[in-house]
Amino acid sequence: MPVLVTLLRGVNVGGARPLKMATLKAIYEKLGFREVRTYLQSGNAVCRVPAGGPARHASAIERALASNCGFDVPVAALTGEALAAVADSNPLLRSGSADPAYLHATFLMGPAAAPLMDRAELPLGPGEDAFQVGNIVYLSCPNGYGITKINNAYFERKLKVRATTRNWRTVLALTQMALGGTP
Repeated sequence: MPVLVTLLRGVNVGGARPLKMATLKAIYEKLGFREVRTYLQSGNAVCRVPAGGPARHASAIERALASNCGFDVPVAALTGEALAAVADSNPLLRSGSADPAYLHATFLMGPAAAPLMDRAELPLGPGEDAFQVGNIVYLSCPNGYGITKINNAYFERKLKVRATTRNWRTVLALTQMALGGTP
């Protein structure tokens, strides 16, 4: 069974859309997923899944969450190998100009309507940087993700696609879990 990594958007944030990870695990198991492990309380999970692509599984999860929890939750899903490639391909780390403590990855949930505009046109704050590689936008936010203008709402508005962001520690922890380790 292939490894699937899922990232739920907007659960357990500021009291909105509460979802216990035990409930999430039970929903995944009901869908036929195995070896379900969650990470933190923000809807990150790694599991083994039956045949089918990540987009198919993400749709099934979204339907199950709506049915079982009563609210819509966008789900980004990718294989363990794809997440490992995300972790290995960060252009901000290759340039050596960014501190990993301030890095984030925004996962676009589908093809963008248009590529990210030229970096010079982005509303970057002091010291911020962003690079789009496929469906991932790598961010450096040294002043904090909570105050940056290059956030999920910005990318969703500009690229016409849903998005969810994880800090770099979470990306690395989920990658380690997907490869069979513990964070």
